[in-house]
Amino acid sequence: MSTAPTTPSPVTLLVIAKEPRPGRVKTRLTPPFTPGEAAGLAEAALADTLDVVVRTPARRRVLVLDGAPGPWLPAGVEVVPQCAGGLDERLAAAFAQCDGPALLIGMDTPQVTPELLTVDFADCDAYFGPAEDGGFWALGLASPDPGLLRGVPMSTPDTGAAQRRRLAHLRVRELPRLRDVDTAYDAEVVAGAAPGGRFAARLARLTATHR
Repeated sequence: MSTAPTTPSPVTLLVIAKEPRPGRVKTRLTPPFTPGEAAGLAEAALADTLDVVVRTPARRRVLVLDGAPGPWLPAGVEVVPQCAGGLDERLAAAFAQCDGPALLIGMDTPQVTPELLTVDFADCDAYFGPAEDGGFWALGLASPDPGLLRGVPMSTPDTGAAQRRRLAHLRVRELPRLRDVDTAYDAEVVAGAAPGGRFAARLARLTATHR
């Protein structure tokens, strides 16, 4: 069982996610997978992500959730509901409830590691993690300002570039480019990058049954 590290950190780690229910998550994995199988992959990705968050030094660990928590939720993670509105509004609201530096990630990059999420704002104002699909997988702000996210067009090939432009006046440290799990091909690549995780194991079982 994972335990939270004792090293102090002023950073709040935020994970924004949907409850992994069939038909509501990872719909681009269907086909080749059924809605139930896609939801199972989403649950595994979320569980891997939260496990890494628990093992990363942080002041708080917060799951900003659309839906209800399940048995995949580890101890040490607070749960707050997502607000209404578009994704930009929901991301902005997640930062708005932080009173200090915060790093936000999604549930689509189960290949993250504690090393990637251990950030230090001593000499920068923001962290930005671009995604292969043109979006971004991580955004960190030393002084969370919801206005930096509101109005950014989400879920487009230019989302990452638009969000990065919002940070142009800040000292930004770039994080490595990662691949989100959207398609079956993405799932294979991500599983290969983190072969020891729940996501890779779940994908291997499903792939075997589809042969």
